[in-house]
Amino acid sequence: GPCTECSCSSGKEPDKDPSHTKKKENGDRLCVPKIFFGTRTHKQITQITRELKRTAYSSVPMTILSSRDYTCIHPLVSNSSNRNEVCVELLEGKHGKSCSYYHSVHKLSEQHMLQAAHGVYQAWDIEDLVSLGRKLRACAYFAARELMVGADIVFCPYNYLLDPQIRESMDIKLKDQVVILDEAHNIEDCARESVSYGVTEGQLRAAREELDLMVNNHIRQQDHEPLRAVCCSLI
Repeated sequence: GPCTECSCSSGKEPDKDPSHTKKKENGDRLCVPKIFFGTRTHKQITQITRELKRTAYSSVPMTILSSRDYTCIHPLVSNSSNRNEVCVELLEGKHGKSCSYYHSVHKLSEQHMLQAAHGVYQAWDIEDLVSLGRKLRACAYFAARELMVGADIVFCPYNYLLDPQIRESMDIKLKDQVVILDEAHNIEDCARESVSYGVTEGQLRAAREELDLMVNNHIRQQDHEPLRAVCCSLI
């Protein structure tokens, strides 16, 4: 069963150590690892949380990691074509504006409050989180990330687990945790996608022109010549 000293099972203030694997002073028992459950699409997460709700584990602390495309409710950000950039600008207060939803994130990031909002202690879905966020005028995107600290099970798309950049930006640490991949035969495509990058011929030609300029002006020739050769061969 879950270890009693561990905050992840007691519902008290979540441990500040996101991996929950620190040894406790009064004994050398390790805490229960988190379960990271990766799926191909966000729609599949909805189906799985619906199934979780029907089990005896419905009230287990959980979270769902997803992009701002699904969770941002700020009118300025959610209507922009580059949500991530506009969000960061607001958080940094670049144009003298800030995000009031972000400052209310604490209203959403407590499990018991989230689950009590549905009348019962049970599993929830990203749409539940967003609608509660609208009601409380609080940010669902950052709430979901904060809930990861105290969560026993974390649902997310595959690439959150596979892509090192996303793992780092989301502060996902998989060491000593349990990873479940739903429909794992799709992993190869997902892995290829996360290390693939598309460029147009126009971009290649523009890059070659800039590199020509560098080489002809003797600016770090040994670095720029091989790059120019790559551009030429691709063109």
